[in-house]
Amino acid sequence: MGKGKLAKFADMETYDCVFQYPYGALGHADFPMQGRWHEDYFHNDHPIVLELGCGKGEYTVGLAKLYPEVNFIGVDIKGARMWTGATQAVREGLKNVAFLRTNIEIIDRFFSEGEVQEIWLTFSDPQMKNPRKRLTSSWFLNRYRHFLVDGGIIHLKTDSNFLFTYTTLLVEKNHLPVLASTSDLYGQGAQGGAAAEGSLAMAASIQTYYEGMWMARGLSIKYMQFRLPGSGELEEPDVEIELDDYRSYHRDKRSSLEKAK
Repeated sequence: MGKGKLAKFADMETYDCVFQYPYGALGHADFPMQGRWHEDYFHNDHPIVLELGCGKGEYTVGLAKLYPEVNFIGVDIKGARMWTGATQAVREGLKNVAFLRTNIEIIDRFFSEGEVQEIWLTFSDPQMKNPRKRLTSSWFLNRYRHFLVDGGIIHLKTDSNFLFTYTTLLVEKNHLPVLASTSDLYGQGAQGGAAAEGSLAMAASIQTYYEGMWMARGLSIKYMQFRLPGSGELEEPDVEIELDDYRSYHRDKRSSLEKAK
């Protein structure tokens, strides 16, 4: 039997690597380490990389072990899931890992301008009915600009053809530089040459719990890596996108253009 939620939350209260500031707890106050993650927590000047919607934290911990000269922060609102990665980080003594439990909608309140170099979005909810909640939407990309370095890198790894197509269209419409892209991470090469192949190898080096589930169902894994310039107006793609057909809830066959605008 797995450890109960209350016990997991009690554990995390004792973990130095976990910071719990959901919207209700943060309120209108400033996050005390905003702009000071290097000085106050990591105690180095290594690059900071976020995983937004980190779930169990497998990617956050996995990347931290592969790249000890980089600092990784996993962000999610689901504390009981986050406990898995946080506990592993504590047990293995990983000093380049932190976890932030908060709402991603207010992520810009936790970091200052230029404090973050890269963002990973691993198996995010495609939010097919709510464009604004997609973590690659123009609304979120503008949030990321508040703390991401100019030209910082966004990684998208997803099983959702809808989210991958949507992101591809958004990137194309706004002429964002694509470093690597593939609709089948484990089955075909990426666009972009040798550098892109290296990015694919990195993306394929860690498989999450949910990734294994999707692959077992015969779904291909998509991956995209692109740069986000710090300026320029971002526009949403004005295109209907076929919805994923494996989701469990009832919906129309196609996305709503009115909601996507």
